[in-house]
Amino acid sequence: HPLPSSRDPLVGAFSARARLERGEISRCCGAVLSRCSAAEGAGALGSGGGSRGAACGGGRWSHWPVMLLARLSGPAAALRRGLATSAQSNAKVAVLGASGGIGQPLSLLLKNSPLVSRLSLYDIAHTPGVAADLSHIETRANVKGFIGSEQLPECLKGCEVVVIPAGVPRKPGMTRDDLFNTNATIVANLTTACAKHCPEAMICIIANPVNSTIPITSELFKKHGVYNPNRIFGVTTLDIVRANTFVAELKGLDPARVNVPVIGGHAGKTIIPLISQCTPKVEFPQDQLETLTGRIQEAGTEVVKAKAGAGSATLSMAYAGARFVFSVLDAMNGKEGVIECSFVRSEETECPYFSTPLLLGKNGIEKNLGIGKISPYEEKMIAEAMTELKASIKKGEEFVKSMQ
Repeated sequence: HPLPSSRDPLVGAFSARARLERGEISRCCGAVLSRCSAAEGAGALGSGGGSRGAACGGGRWSHWPVMLLARLSGPAAALRRGLATSAQSNAKVAVLGASGGIGQPLSLLLKNSPLVSRLSLYDIAHTPGVAADLSHIETRANVKGFIGSEQLPECLKGCEVVVIPAGVPRKPGMTRDDLFNTNATIVANLTTACAKHCPEAMICIIANPVNSTIPITSELFKKHGVYNPNRIFGVTTLDIVRANTFVAELKGLDPARVNVPVIGGHAGKTIIPLISQCTPKVEFPQDQLETLTGRIQEAGTEVVKAKAGAGSATLSMAYAGARFVFSVLDAMNGKEGVIECSFVRSEETECPYFSTPLLLGKNGIEKNLGIGKISPYEEKMIAEAMTELKASIKKGEEFVKSMQ
């Protein structure tokens, strides 16, 4: 097969040539790599260089699945072009809910990243098997599985980033809010453990409903006296990934070159894509804009229906979660200009929590970049989302107050 394009969104943190030189890729790939050397050296294999589409005209690429996974390990920030890195780090990352539909592919992507040196996997079942399976992959991250609440403290010890995809998935006919009672308890138990055993970690919540689980996490960290709003994130990256994809489809663009900020929350009409701020600039007739916005807002339901009771968005969510974690790790390593949207504590609107583009730094949120200039249609969407968003936030806060 021809060498895959290196313009994928998760591009560049795992240079193929660097892996070859470190002995992490079989030397049988060397001849193919040599044929690529004239086209930007390692850049031809995805280290974040320029135009590489026709770099590897010679030969066929019999090992491209290895290289494809190798490239799925870098960050792709919301405003992300040129932000990929090939640097290693020694980050200790935990995935809580690692045996689930999101947790397993997310753990695979994290295991494949040079940014991760230790990967701690936790769930109530099957994690030793998942960890054993991942540990056979020829990358540097050391993987260990933990099972049951008694092993959770050991799992979290020393972790710098904790990702929480744990919870039950949506089924046809269910809203994210229908998940509240079950997932609120799961998130409360897990984030309480984080507050006790890794209070300085970056906490990345995927478990729905994010509009409520982030207030739950914040209130529990406050209860334990370790609250830092700059380190608690609701992962809304999948909304941005979907918006980029759908806009690219309609305009015939490369989705890896499209960036649509998505603000607000992470459910239904609280998901507000800012098409007016899209890069590159795009325009749609009002009826098409409304249809596109509705699809972005209901894209999760589209997947739930398509899976016909077999689950919700797991693979795309794992991709989006990995992208967000890689951005956080890059920023922690001192990379400048790393920007992602996330649902966080905010003073940008009348809602105490709101998703906007954030400049990330070594200590989490370095600066909230706010909403920026928007269209009247987008202003209307924000106004219409406020009531639902406030109710979801209050529901999360009240849940913590009611806990024994």
